[in-house]
Amino acid sequence: MSDKAPFIPEKKLSEEDQAKVDAYLKSGHNDVERKPFRPFLLLAVILVVLTALSLLSLVIAGTKGVV
Repeated sequence: MSDKAPFIPEKKLSEEDQAKVDAYLKSGHNDVERKPFRPFLLLAVILVVLTALSLLSLVIAGTKGVV
């Protein structure tokens, strides 16, 4: 068994490549501004879609004489 801790992965990049990756990540080029997540808005949208599909299915069933 090795003396390394199990949660530390082995280095796969050379020091030079890792420096390039770190410089890119710090450059801000890959930053994306996002709106905060609003779970209640998502819940409302899901409920509206579910209600609309349920009503549509009732209308279709009514026109076919099922209900």
